[in-house]
Amino acid sequence: MTTCIFTSNSSIKHDTGPGHPECPERIPAILTGLKKIQSQKLIWREIRSFDEKYIELTHSKKYLEKIDQSFPKEDLVFLDGDTIVSKGSKKAAYDAVGAIINAIDAVMNQEFDNAFCVVRPPGHHAEKEHAMGFCIFNNVAVGATYLLEKYKLDKVAIIDFDVHHGNGTQDIFYNEKKVLYISSHQFPFYPGTGSKDEIGKFNNILNIPLKAGTVSEEFFNSYKKVYDKLNEFRPQFILLSAGFDAHKNDPLANVDLESRDYYILTKEIMKIAKKICSNKIVSILEGGYNLSAIQESAKYHVEALLEV
Repeated sequence: MTTCIFTSNSSIKHDTGPGHPECPERIPAILTGLKKIQSQKLIWREIRSFDEKYIELTHSKKYLEKIDQSFPKEDLVFLDGDTIVSKGSKKAAYDAVGAIINAIDAVMNQEFDNAFCVVRPPGHHAEKEHAMGFCIFNNVAVGATYLLEKYKLDKVAIIDFDVHHGNGTQDIFYNEKKVLYISSHQFPFYPGTGSKDEIGKFNNILNIPLKAGTVSEEFFNSYKKVYDKLNEFRPQFILLSAGFDAHKNDPLANVDLESRDYYILTKEIMKIAKKICSNKIVSILEGGYNLSAIQESAKYHVEALLEV
């Protein structure tokens, strides 16, 4: 497999203020780990421009205008209690969306097999009309919209293994039969959504609630439902909301995965992708707030994408 890493310096310039867990240092921590991978099949790319209409198709014109007016020229602005923007946040937020769109284009054009977008801010808590939970635009949701609109796909799957439920992604696609949204997450926990009873209008939502203290074996047993659902739905493209905060050392949650579990999880998803969607996978960073844990976990994730 050939894997492309999309990243941008703008991700580091998104300032969330002192002591904030979603900090700029997350990006260099991950990139330092990825640069240790010795493989000629690992490609690096900067993010290019994209058609912003796909953000408007995912959120709304009104939301886009509201957010654009919220980015400050100086200091910090709170979009909600924990979602903070600075003068560097606008380019970072647009580049995060650009990364997944650029990656999708390249995978669809067979320039490489799959991709991992190492960008921030994360996106899966951003609802159609609301920023929240460190998230401004719902990057993975814009990617799914792009696949439906630009490439006219009929079936797109999003697998979200961040430890927090992706309420925003679920909100955006709850009534969309062409998108299967799957989330494993600690429950009950922030943001309070993600019960197993939330199944979508077309049975297109699968939530896997995990109790605090879940260990690797329990986690992988729960994923049997995920693999069955993927095989039943048979997506033409798989998007990954890659949060690494289900790690045992993460400060914001209480699920006890090991770093290497992200290698095992990614490989299992790839086995299914090989059978049903010609290996088409694009992954984008969500959470993960212990710097050494995300460095190790993201490295394992990419090694699996590379089939190292």
